[in-house]
Amino acid sequence: MQITDNQNGTISHIGEVIETSTTEFLAQCLEPEELAFPMMPPFGSWVKAVDNQAGNKIYAIVTNVTTAPIDSIHRARALGLSLEELKEQQPQIFAMLKTEFRAVIIGFETPPQGNNGVNPPHGRIFQYLPPRPPQIHQGVFSCTTEEITKFTENPDFLRVLLQVNNTPIESLTAATLREVYNIRGCDRPWLIKAGRVLSVLLKNDYDSLKFILGQVNVRDN
Repeated sequence: MQITDNQNGTISHIGEVIETSTTEFLAQCLEPEELAFPMMPPFGSWVKAVDNQAGNKIYAIVTNVTTAPIDSIHRARALGLSLEELKEQQPQIFAMLKTEFRAVIIGFETPPQGNNGVNPPHGRIFQYLPPRPPQIHQGVFSCTTEEITKFTENPDFLRVLLQVNNTPIESLTAATLREVYNIRGCDRPWLIKAGRVLSVLLKNDYDSLKFILGQVNVRDN
């Protein structure tokens, strides 16, 4: 399956898988062409990669981002310089750092299956773990607005999200809800539906539910 932006035909290639497992993958951000730090995907943002064996498009949500020296022995130290001063006085710094992000897998899309010679633009969406994660060295891309809107039509994906380990799950869920709400054009009926799904999933954990909804805190435009 080829990954393209359905809106303008371009791709937003932001990283490459360097570690992969059934539930998540670790990716390293691509180095920018200009002298600058790599683009860091936001916490709770949506990314995608491909399982080349099945052709499935794997959807994931960013749970952690780190920037550190490539050399794990020597730590970075404060230089007291602005970004522009770093470019002028210490340009080698940019080549000595790496930015990585971890993303939890929340579902997948199968390759489109045409009937009678007619190929649909999308495959089927499944909001559970795929048979396989993306392979190592696969490209990682930002999801398009259309992809996120289609995948989140049913907010049951929140069930998978609430099972994530080793991350502040309430903050992750709230960040994801805010992201989707804005991408869907501040769709308040959708947000209410998502809140009802959360209230069922967290019926025995009122404190977590209250904390999540308190962090969403959106206003009508």
